[in-house]
Amino acid sequence: MYKKIILCAAVALSALTGCNNDGGNAVQREKNSFDEVLLSRRSIRSYDASKTISEAEVRELLKAVQEAPSWANQQPTKYYVAISKDKVEAVQNLVGENNKRNVAGAPVLIVSTFEKGKSGFFQGNQTNEIGDGWGAYDNGLSNCYLILKARAMGFDTLIMGMRESDSLRQVFNIPAEETVMAVISLGYRKAEPKQPQHRPFDDVVKFF
Repeated sequence: MYKKIILCAAVALSALTGCNNDGGNAVQREKNSFDEVLLSRRSIRSYDASKTISEAEVRELLKAVQEAPSWANQQPTKYYVAISKDKVEAVQNLVGENNKRNVAGAPVLIVSTFEKGKSGFFQGNQTNEIGDGWGAYDNGLSNCYLILKARAMGFDTLIMGMRESDSLRQVFNIPAEETVMAVISLGYRKAEPKQPQHRPFDDVVKFF
């Protein structure tokens, strides 16, 4: 009887230890995976026009983006997705000539906006001097989630600030209470980009 109890305890302990070890490896793999996403993400200016992205894949991407934090969970960011040929061509003509060439092979273009008067406000009143700047901040957080999730899915992106906002409003019927921030391309890199140089770490980080 005692031998059976000891044997069962040993098996249970072994199973727990195995789970813990596997869990640790899983955490390490996830960490490495995230590091790889950070290190391999680039602003891509040359896309493989032979590769497409489905609406289902874009939906998966943007559902993940909804996990991004925002001021008091206001979630002010909105996305307008150009995925049909005519809409993609329309947006390509509204991001400037250089960007138009850069994203010529990207199958999807996404317009990013945020609703004014939400982030940075409480009961309709501006909370501090930044005001709607918090909406832009939250939009940047959402866009950060977008480009990192996109890379994790094997896609590439380019955030473009050069765009004709009034014309984009007409193309997508974007309401006046939303600020148009950026257009983000989504596709597959045509070639491996060079590693950009970064400012010295001590120039941007200060410890006290």
